[in-house]
Amino acid sequence: MKIGQITFTRFVAAMAIVVSHFNKDLFLYKIDYISNLFLRANVGVSYFFILSGFIMIIAYHKKDKIDYFEFYKNRFARIYPLYIVGLLLYFMTRSEMFEGYKILLYGLGIQTWIPGEAMILNFPGWSISVEFLFYLLFPLLYNYFYSRDNKTIWIVTIMIWLITQVFSNLYPVYGAYEGPHTKSHEFLYYFPLWHLNEFLIGNLAGLFFVKNFKQKNYDVYVVLIFLLILLSLIFVPLFYHNGLMALLFVPAILLISANNGKITKLFSMKPLEYLGEISYAIYITHIPVLYLLREFLKWQGYQFNIDLVFAIYIVVVLISSTVFYQCIEKPMRNILRKISFVKQ
Repeated sequence: MKIGQITFTRFVAAMAIVVSHFNKDLFLYKIDYISNLFLRANVGVSYFFILSGFIMIIAYHKKDKIDYFEFYKNRFARIYPLYIVGLLLYFMTRSEMFEGYKILLYGLGIQTWIPGEAMILNFPGWSISVEFLFYLLFPLLYNYFYSRDNKTIWIVTIMIWLITQVFSNLYPVYGAYEGPHTKSHEFLYYFPLWHLNEFLIGNLAGLFFVKNFKQKNYDVYVVLIFLLILLSLIFVPLFYHNGLMALLFVPAILLISANNGKITKLFSMKPLEYLGEISYAIYITHIPVLYLLREFLKWQGYQFNIDLVFAIYIVVVLISSTVFYQCIEKPMRNILRKISFVKQ
């Protein structure tokens, strides 16, 4: 089962994160209320985690059992090459950060398990470190719970979600949180266990979808849920980072996936679907590409205002991500497939 229309939403989330990581002097941050949206746009990573869980079920729900080794090789081929490309690009402008200890943590994808190290090197890689945990667990979850229709996992997931929300909101209240750029911040925002609920909820959403799939025109509901997401991020000052937005993201994913209206026709257009395909390249390389662009502009002596630099940056990110997708991500998958490393 392929759900083409959901692919474009990955691009939307990726671009929201790109904007959130750009200079806060950008014009978008000077617009009342809209600035709140982009200041919280890192919640797009939460969407990625939930969607990842959802897509895993869509991809494997017809299997009786997942082969562990083949699954891990498949995920490695999909994620790791560009993960390393992002690191190499990072070192092109940050060679002084070349340290064996940091490279080891980043290379093994375990940086988020150590507060204070989660944002080392190409820092968007923190989310890939968390994804590694999800991929490690998924075959086990599928073989012993999902494929056997074991309802226990539903109760466990709800409990994990509730515990995570209570912890995330009480941790700052009781003085343990010391502010941005501290170990306490990395523990609260990036520690993998606080994001496990998002992947599990995505899994359960996938199970619900494949068992209750009915195509229908949900255009109005898709627009309403999208507006509700925007309004929540703009006006409601809650801690969204560790899964709270699942309350809105899950309905959005289900409605878009089951929709057969005009929005689906729009999102399924090849150019938009392609943007979704290159979204991983956008996400994992956008910071080193930004650093490289800044160095280039400095070297050339250009003195552009920040808004013009942003426009140039977006064009460069889209072009470079297309190149990375076509020349690295896709070929690496094909090579591994031909030498029987990856099953389709």
